[in-house]
Amino acid sequence: MNLVVATVALIAGIFVWWLAARRLTTKSWEAQGTYDGRDTAQMAGPGAARTGLWVFLAVVTSFFALFITAYLMRMSPELVKGVDLRDWRPVTEPRILWANTVMLVLGSACMQIASSSLQHRQFDLARVGMYAGGFFAIAFLAGQWLAWRQLLAAGYYAAGNPANAFFYVLTGLHGLHLLGGLFVWARSAGMMAQGRAISGATQLGVELCTVYWHYLLVVWLVLFGLLLTT
Repeated sequence: MNLVVATVALIAGIFVWWLAARRLTTKSWEAQGTYDGRDTAQMAGPGAARTGLWVFLAVVTSFFALFITAYLMRMSPELVKGVDLRDWRPVTEPRILWANTVMLVLGSACMQIASSSLQHRQFDLARVGMYAGGFFAIAFLAGQWLAWRQLLAAGYYAAGNPANAFFYVLTGLHGLHLLGGLFVWARSAGMMAQGRAISGATQLGVELCTVYWHYLLVVWLVLFGLLLTT
């Protein structure tokens, strides 16, 4: 049964990657036209940027799929013959993880609003969505840090048992990927704050951030569901 869950998680990751790839290979700005006369000079290789994110999501998908498989195998003694794996003691997930999940959902929704608003040239709404998307992502990371603090206060140390270690590793890796995305978000948000006109390069940055936010949301839902059910 656990291997079935791992397979489903892998397929879900591949499906999200495929959706991201479809999104990345559409050139929405060609139909919308340019926002100002500097677009051609500012858009340094949009195709390369899209392909780069496509490849990166493929790597991340494989990365998390391997960790999920290792998690399921480690918690299942019947899958490893000849080794005593009865030291696995499940972690009681802090309730704040539910609030963190809501923060990530809201962040993803706001990023989608920002991306869609740019396509309709609603620049003010796009800025609001962009800033809100970053705010909710930061709130999610702050919530994850509080969850770690709660677990440590309750005596759930990483060295205590494998379940603890996997919890910190899985949530920590996801948080690091989101933190990396915030660096790109900050650059795009800064460009949006410079003036009322938004260039095609900025639109591309918002679009890539939106895809990445959606992807990390799905990854978190898979991880959170796995932690809750095991």
